[in-house]
Amino acid sequence: MAGLSNHEDLPRTMTGPLILVGCGKMGGALLRGWLDRGLAGTKDAPVRVIEPDEAAFRPFAAAANVTRVADAGGAKPAVVVLAVKPQTMDRALAGIAAAKESNPLFLSIAAGKTLGYFAGHLGGGAAVVRAMPNTPASVGRGATVAVANARVTPAMRETARGLLAAVGEVHWVEDEGLLDAVTAVSGGGPAYVFLLIETLAQAGIESGLPADLAMRLARATVIGAGELARLSPEPAAKLRENVSSPGGTTIEALKILMGPDGIQKPFDRAIAAATKRSRELAG
Repeated sequence: MAGLSNHEDLPRTMTGPLILVGCGKMGGALLRGWLDRGLAGTKDAPVRVIEPDEAAFRPFAAAANVTRVADAGGAKPAVVVLAVKPQTMDRALAGIAAAKESNPLFLSIAAGKTLGYFAGHLGGGAAVVRAMPNTPASVGRGATVAVANARVTPAMRETARGLLAAVGEVHWVEDEGLLDAVTAVSGGGPAYVFLLIETLAQAGIESGLPADLAMRLARATVIGAGELARLSPEPAAKLRENVSSPGGTTIEALKILMGPDGIQKPFDRAIAAATKRSRELAG
């Protein structure tokens, strides 16, 4: 796995129109990132958004060089970003059939839709990048893993990297099968962290803390620890050790959490179950 990106090394321009199919939570997060960083929505890279829900597009209605359209029409896009739910992908592809004529890069963020699926619908000559971002993309802290088919040129790969890096860091893999585990770890990962907040707060309540204070402490602790992990060059294990004084209170808790009946085995089972389900959804 390679290709970590950050906001500082984004390409500043993209040549040619971009079609965004779907402007929901993830599609909207991407569009907001592109506009904020000048990657699209410019005179040289206008954006056409295919989104049946007018309310979803409303936050972008006043943006320059961004228009809502019913279908691809006569557009000749450089990039088509597919940000719809997997169950509506067949219909979405039918609506942008005309866009294939310009041989654009197709960038999909739909879970479970494989490169083989897109080859079947778009033709074997289509250049496709399949990516799996996660919901922190909505605040510019996403983690995305992407894989490209053989038709994607180095220039197209760089374009895809730039578009995805507008909402967080980007990694590339060569083995598409790894995206099932990626879906389980980082795709679903925010839910596990939110569960940790709930669980930590409930444990505080069980120890006598008022519910409101317990939740505030749990949220602040997870947020602060995450920021510390982001900024510190030390590995997670070292950061954990820094909090765990010998003979202190934290080490007593860790004896349980890291013991034979601790959290590692349930996490292993959870990630394995999510990975299995991802493979099932991909068919």
